[in-house]
This record gives sequence, C-alpha cells and structure tokens, in this order.
Amino acid sequence: LMFKPFKTLLFGFAFSPSLKANVFEVLRLAHFLDAHLILVHVGDKTASKVSEITTLIEQCEAKPHTVEVEWKNGDAVAVLLDCCTEYRVNLLLLGALKRENMLKFYLGSIARRITRKAPCSVLLLLNPSVERVPCQHIVVNGFDSPQTHDTIAAAFYIGKALHAKKMTLVEEISESKIAIAVDDDKSLKKATLKKEKINRAENQRVHDIIEAIPDSEKSGVTWDSQSIFGRRGYSIGHYARVVRADLLVMNAQEKQSFLQRFFPKDLEHILAELPTNVLIVNTVSNE
Repeated sequence: LMFKPFKTLLFGFAFSPSLKANVFEVLRLAHFLDAHLILVHVGDKTASKVSEITTLIEQCEAKPHTVEVEWKNGDAVAVLLDCCTEYRVNLLLLGALKRENMLKFYLGSIARRITRKAPCSVLLLLNPSVERVPCQHIVVNGFDSPQTHDTIAAAFYIGKALHAKKMTLVEEISESKIAIAVDDDKSLKKATLKKEKINRAENQRVHDIIEAIPDSEKSGVTWDSQSIFGRRGYSIGHYARVVRADLLVMNAQEKQSFLQRFFPKDLEHILAELPTNVLIVNTVSNE
C-alpha cells in the first residue's frame, strides 16, 4: 500500500440551491491540489443546464487548468461508481447537505452506499461555500492498522495543499484495554499507570509513522498527537466536532484477508453523524 497524490477528482453535481457553493468548493480544491476535475451530472443534458454550469465555472477565480463536464443517465450511485473506474479517479467528491429536511439522511444513505463501494478515496463536503473558508485544523485517525500510514500521509498531503495550520493525530484507545475495577486508591493508581503506559506506546507508534513520512511532505504543517479513551469511531467523530476541525481524515477499510473488504463500524458511525468534512482514504484504489 502506498498513498499516491489525488490527481483526478470527480464531483457528481445536481442542480440544487447549493450548486454554486459546491462547484466553487470543488474547483478551488482541484486548483489547490493541482488536479484534473471531472464534473458529472446524472440527468438530462439541456441547453439551459449547460449554460448554467459553464457560467459558474467561468465565474470562479481559483480553478484547475482542466475541467471537463460529463452528462450521464441512470442510477446516481451506479453511474458515479462506474465513472470513478472509467476515468481512473483518485478522489470522489460528494456534496453533503446538512439539516435540509430529510436531505441529511438522504445524503448519509447515498454517501454510505457510495463510500462502501467506491474504488477510490472519498471526500464528503459538509459546508460548501462560495467564499473560501480557510482550513485551520485537520483531525486524522492514528488507529493501529496497516492502512494508517497512508491515511496520515494523505492528511499531510492535503493539509499542505490547503495550507492548514494544524493537524491532530488521534489514537482511540478502547476502555476495555484498561479493564481494572477501580474501588480504592491502589487500584486507581494501577489503572492510571496502565493508562499512561498505553498512552506512551500509542504516542510512540504514531511518532514512528510520522518519522517515515519524508520531511518535504510534512513541511509547513504543525502536528500533535492525542490519545482518547472510548468507543472507536464514536470518540474521534465527537473529538472532531468538539475541536471544530475543518476536516476529519479516516481509513476507508481494514483488510482482513485478500477476499474480504471490511467496512469498519467506526466509519458507519461517522457517516451517520458527519461531524465535519470527512476524507476517507482508500489506498486499495491506488495500487
């Protein structure tokens, strides 16, 4: 597994009230990542639609060198997934709508269906904006998993491109690891020491991963690590919300065997709650 830069981006767009914000957001992102952008509309191609999308692209100041617009018919999920394969996409962008009647649930379910099956990484854009909102703080999972190295490399890559100020690597430690019944000072001390020991080991593991990432890819991004004790996925989503992170970066799936792609429960939880913009790094696609 090796993380490769996001050089072909795909965004499925609909003619909704948030179209301008979504299009400006993805054009800017492609510009920052110096990537080729493909805009796909699943629906009929009409002169007025072509005119509307063309005008929006022209209006946006920060945009990539190459933008292409494709028109397709069929089931939105199936079409977008097929396009990812057809155009060898590295990063699929999905516009998310929060708190618009049932749309949050609707997006959540579509996002879950696409994310489970996407052959590439997926970025869920929760609060697209016509004016750029600078990316200040990125939270990234530091799970003990073979995929984490690539996820952290991707977080540094996107953090550098977006000029993010700060990155926090979160290691979630399950409460079951400190299974000591605390009923007196002695057992409290024992539990505290055990917690500190686990904490140190986790910090060291994350530091080792970061050491392996070339300095050129880390320059300009200040990072820190943080251990949190709790339920996996639930804790990191909650943490990202509390610190008001602009982006949460997560592993796409755990590879348990060559035959099995396992969609982790922690990701299901995050997709249901969507604490902020979420980047799900799928390194399987980049092979």
